[in-house]
Amino acid sequence: MNAPKTDTPIRLDDRDIKILSILQREGRIPKAALAERVNLSATPCWERLRRLEESGIIESYQAQVSLKAFGPIAMVFVQFELESHRTEDFARFEQAMRDTPEVIECWAVGGGIDYICKLIAPNLEGFQSLIEALLSRDIGIKRYYSYVVTTPVKNEPIPVEHLAATVSA
Repeated sequence: MNAPKTDTPIRLDDRDIKILSILQREGRIPKAALAERVNLSATPCWERLRRLEESGIIESYQAQVSLKAFGPIAMVFVQFELESHRTEDFARFEQAMRDTPEVIECWAVGGGIDYICKLIAPNLEGFQSLIEALLSRDIGIKRYYSYVVTTPVKNEPIPVEHLAATVSA
């Protein structure tokens, strides 16, 4: 999909919000069914969809794969603190995270730590091996804290209808 063409957000109306909400939960919905659900004919619905894609609001379409299909998997959130806080240190660490397939999400954050990353491994031993491999690389890790996921509680799409109501209020 395309990156946003501008930093200025496009104006979203109720139908745009409804389209986004439906697509987050039903990404493979046929366009005719989507149009019917938002009370539009096919062409105007398709034009709205194209505008949402071209503006970068819709970044991609993807399937949410269940980890259960691969057997027991260890999911671990890890907080990383870097030794140094120069631009090149952040860039080196971030590239290492992008290059590590077991790191499935990673965010730079403010506060007492520098990054929070979501990692997966076949088991806790695999996670420990991964951490040891990361620590042995020259990517500037000073300290890390790990949190093993015991039970997923909530994993939902962005609440676009709620956000739109909150922002416009």
